[in-house]
Amino acid sequence: QVQLVESGGGLVQAGGSLRLSCVGSGRAFTRSTMGWFRQAPGKEREFVTAISWNGGATNYLTSVKGRFTISRDNAKSTVYLQMNDLEPEDTAVYFCAASSDWPSSYQGDSAAYHSWGQGTQVTVSS
Repeated sequence: QVQLVESGGGLVQAGGSLRLSCVGSGRAFTRSTMGWFRQAPGKEREFVTAISWNGGATNYLTSVKGRFTISRDNAKSTVYLQMNDLEPEDTAVYFCAASSDWPSSYQGDSAAYHSWGQGTQVTVSS
């Protein structure tokens, strides 16, 4: 298991940027695929992006490609989500998650993730 804590959410105008951070504790972090998911009000949780344990492979939801970038620093047990050119449709609670199940986690299967953070709110105003 990995304990995860997200930060960096907030209120931003459309076209703005935010960077989310997720700090993990536990030895398993460096061996885990890390993912970001989001859940908007009244909607199901959806996959946003994932990164392999060594950062060598990334996968993105189509609607965020070219705007969002996932990265990780295993020395700091931290995964980041840089979000640029934000749109009101990006408004949601964002969760980071850890998985030891490859490739399901990389492909965005939420059931493959065993550890979840508490979430951080991102609100984009028009």
